[in-house]
Amino acid sequence: MTLAADTPVRGSRSGASFDLGPARALSCRECGHEVPLAAEFACPQCFGPLEVAYDFGAVTRESIEAGPKSIWRYRQLLPVPADVTTIPNTEPGLTRLIKADRLGAELGLRNLWVKDDTGNPTHSFKDRVVAVALAAARQLGFSVLCCPSTGNLANAVAAAAARAGWDSVVLIPSSLEQAKVLTTAVYGGTLLAVDGNYDDVNRLATELAAEHEDWAFVNVNVRPYYAEGSKTLGFEVAEQLGWRLPQQIVVPVASGSQLTKVDKGFTELGRLGLVEATPYKVFGAQATGCSPVSTAFAEGTDVVRPVKPDTIARSLAIGNPADGPYVLDAVRRTGGSIADVSDAEVVEGIRLLARTEGVFAETAGGVTVATTRKLVESGRLDPDAETVLLITGDGLKTLDAVSGEVGPTATVPATSKAVREALAARGR
Repeated sequence: MTLAADTPVRGSRSGASFDLGPARALSCRECGHEVPLAAEFACPQCFGPLEVAYDFGAVTRESIEAGPKSIWRYRQLLPVPADVTTIPNTEPGLTRLIKADRLGAELGLRNLWVKDDTGNPTHSFKDRVVAVALAAARQLGFSVLCCPSTGNLANAVAAAAARAGWDSVVLIPSSLEQAKVLTTAVYGGTLLAVDGNYDDVNRLATELAAEHEDWAFVNVNVRPYYAEGSKTLGFEVAEQLGWRLPQQIVVPVASGSQLTKVDKGFTELGRLGLVEATPYKVFGAQATGCSPVSTAFAEGTDVVRPVKPDTIARSLAIGNPADGPYVLDAVRRTGGSIADVSDAEVVEGIRLLARTEGVFAETAGGVTVATTRKLVESGRLDPDAETVLLITGDGLKTLDAVSGEVGPTATVPATSKAVREALAARGR
């Protein structure tokens, strides 16, 4: 078969055939060595992780604000083709930023915002990274969208592939919450439950990526492009705040990629003059049952030692986080901190957010809220500084976490007297 001149070829070492917008090359985060745009994720010189390097053109607030009401308003800052909006995709992003005064009063923060990413198409921030990964994978010549996942990514990959008309292959731990299993399987792709934890599943995905040339594992062989989607959380927060950076932001940590890319997004906005490059602090949140990055931060070391996850916060249960050392770098550079909370505190965090702001978050959101409380109480978060919490997934995915904690206030006969008595019992 003869390929047309503009047909992308998977694995090609020439970036000339790829339309990836402002993306210029892949650059090693360790040694700085650059390679042409391709389906690569490890530096050939030192085996460090690769990330996208750019030559940004003229980008203005006005051009962004005139764009679509999705992450594609930032396409001039992402490794995606200029015509990305014309190809079927889930169009994630532009989720609401809530002024959270009632939650702030409970936590002791006087200027608090909640970035509620439960409003994305499959109800988590993973729709952002998958949309970018799919756009890049199409250019790189792949035809099957794949991932190892703790749940949210599984949903996003299966849905994005269905929307694009692609096949999908999703690998999950067999112990995953049933809600996340069902909300992946419904899209009709191949869903494989694997005996083992996420780290076992991730190792299997790496092997399969090497064996199947047309399979794009979003967080493996196209990871440099996928990870850039998390920048859009930072972009939106800044735009929704009136084109300024918050003074503090609290981010849940699983692989650590989201935190590092939000930081990268803030930095890029400042360099491009889209916001004033004011100081900000980045804080990380983990569950105690899977807290290798928090432990390394507390010990003052650069080494993130792998752990075996044991927490209800399964979406954060990555015992060997790929971006852990870079989380430490970003947090320390900005003057932030990292803390972790117990499962009981996670559940209380979920309930507190729901009760005060009407946002039902999954366990990762409970981690973020509960960790914020701990950071405030320990004096590491400034109670007067403008603070943003990232809430990255919907509580309907992790109902088991609260199923034994909440329920009907009372069961009563169908009489107004019974209702009055029940209300009186609650002091109403």
